[in-house]
Amino acid sequence: MKYIDEFRDNSLARALARNIAHLAEGRPEVTLMEVCGTHTVTVFKHGLKDLIPDNVTLLAGPGCPVCVTPTDYIDKAIAYARLEGVTVATFGDLFRVPGSSSSLEKERAKGGDIRIVYSPLDALRFAQENGNRKVIFLGVGFETTAPLVAVSIQEAGRRGIRNYLVFIAHKVMPPPMEALVSDGELRIDGFLCPGHVSTIIGWGAYRFLSQQYRIPCVVAGFEPLDVLEGIVMLLRQIRNGDSQVENQYRRAVREQGNPRALSIMKEVFEIADSEWRGLGIIAGSGLTLRERYRGYDAEANIEVEIEPASSHPGCICGNVLKGVKTPLDCSLFRRVCTPENPLGACMVSSEGTCAIYYKYSNRA
Repeated sequence: MKYIDEFRDNSLARALARNIAHLAEGRPEVTLMEVCGTHTVTVFKHGLKDLIPDNVTLLAGPGCPVCVTPTDYIDKAIAYARLEGVTVATFGDLFRVPGSSSSLEKERAKGGDIRIVYSPLDALRFAQENGNRKVIFLGVGFETTAPLVAVSIQEAGRRGIRNYLVFIAHKVMPPPMEALVSDGELRIDGFLCPGHVSTIIGWGAYRFLSQQYRIPCVVAGFEPLDVLEGIVMLLRQIRNGDSQVENQYRRAVREQGNPRALSIMKEVFEIADSEWRGLGIIAGSGLTLRERYRGYDAEANIEVEIEPASSHPGCICGNVLKGVKTPLDCSLFRRVCTPENPLGACMVSSEGTCAIYYKYSNRA
């Protein structure tokens, strides 16, 4: 099977594992962070930790967009859903994320008009067909989803659709990576950079991390051999005292990324400060609509009151996203907090670290 079996070859995997062991031999502990939740899925699903020596630690990072979205955003989305004449449209992974006292799932059970869509263009189509309702799309995600949201806003303008609004929570990835290496709480020796995001922004976007902070970076794909080769490339840099950006994911990622997607984002959005669950407010880490598109901004056009934000006592999702804790450190994990009864955002999304540990880790 082309491009699947080729990246799951057992003999090649073991050869890469031997290379990792050789590069790590005799070294002090090395800590590598896989920023993207899909990388974490690959690591656990395919048992890659069993192939890596004990002195190489893999940490999951803040690469789950649903997980890093703060509670007050969920609370405001819920408040919109309670308004008469409003339809809230969302990707499915946000549907069950707990707010302070409810969730979109619970609100729909109470009669709220909340619809799961696969694309913001689905929400735009619904708005066009239901001109008597305000349709608010929940714009959550990184650089991978932001271009399509931007296109939906451009299309709304082109078609003259005025009842389509977007509640923006889009974030950009390089600033939180910088925040993690600059705050001093966590030692990171190398980044396995996110593949999906990098197809849009390009591998050149991480160059400042290697130059300013001397952190080796490797953009990797999502198959087991991609991740293992990415680790080899990071360890080789560390052994040689190098710090540069390397591109393992050459079949999908270019230095300049996707110029067309970046151009569309720049046309519709501008950079803004943004709050990240567990990391706080990070300068220049979010997107907001430019002034000429503010007519499609839900926050600028619909006022709602929300309760003070709060999370479940004992939930350490913020520290898990920051990489200073793992789900195994949480007293709620598996005992009270499960995918069927998620008490924190990290247990909801398929890219959430707690959900990944729950599904693939046998360690209690």
